Amino acid sequence: METLINEIEPQTTANTLLQGLGNALENEAIYIFREVVAQFEKPVLLFSGGKDSITLVRLAQKAFWPAKIPFPLMHIDTGHNFPETIAFRDKLVKELDVELIVRNVQDSIDQGKVIEETGKYASRNMLQTTTLLDAIEEFKFDACIGGARRDEEKARAKERIFSVRDDFGQWDEKNQRPELFDMLNGTIEIGQNVRVFPISNWTELDVWSYIQKEDIEIPSIYFAHKRNIFLRDGLIWSAEDDVVFRAEDEVIEERWVRFRTVGDMSCTAAVLSKADSIDKVVAEIRDSKISERGARIDDKRSEAAMEKRKQQGYF
Repeated sequence: METLINEIEPQTTANTLLQGLGNALENEAIYIFREVVAQFEKPVLLFSGGKDSITLVRLAQKAFWPAKIPFPLMHIDTGHNFPETIAFRDKLVKELDVELIVRNVQDSIDQGKVIEETGKYASRNMLQTTTLLDAIEEFKFDACIGGARRDEEKARAKERIFSVRDDFGQWDEKNQRPELFDMLNGTIEIGQNVRVFPISNWTELDVWSYIQKEDIEIPSIYFAHKRNIFLRDGLIWSAEDDVVFRAEDEVIEERWVRFRTVGDMSCTAAVLSKADSIDKVVAEIRDSKISERGARIDDKRSEAAMEKRKQQGYF
């Protein structure tokens, strides 16, 4: 036996360990999905059309197969989403025959509930919190499933898998219930709801490796393509729309880029890349030393920008 073990190639051993870890993460996520349906009356999956929420959809399919996904998908549409993302969202929903609920930030603006930002760094990303909380109240959802991961940002690292929000939709990071092993406590008071994060323990590389293994289709914007862009503050911005503010001295040029994260166009920058396939993207992420949210300008507004948004009811 000792001889056989010693003869195994190190890379083979590493791949086997990674595969085992991947299976454990998938099993954990499926368990969480089933616990959500068992413990809550009206869950919903928050769907953005990004890689993390697409991964959630695949996991939900596996959790309840051969039945259909037993809850709707809901997209809080800022109105400034990348067209590729919206097209993919509609295609996926049609293929899976699942219910899609869309609520628009523009409606919140028209109703005077939020005020649209103006200027160089204007974004609708923060405004979507009001639209989300209104939608939760409208449909009386008691569990909102999201694709947040602990490796993304330090505020997200503080949250539990079942993260309770009060009757104002707010999160109190200093008053979270303990979460021991796989004991997920879904007990909530009237008016409260829970945000659920089935892939909380995954990393960006885990997500991409799963997409690779499962051969999951994702929006083309995640792959390298030629795009008209301009540079600002060391970041690469899309110049193919009228959403992102561009000063007269900010010159448009065509470059090979892709997007590591897909959010509101006004706060999501691209990265230079020639990775035009899943295999190349996985290799690129494995070698990257910068977080995917390094290209999200909304996280750079202050040291605690994400935490403040979460306290107010953000995803």
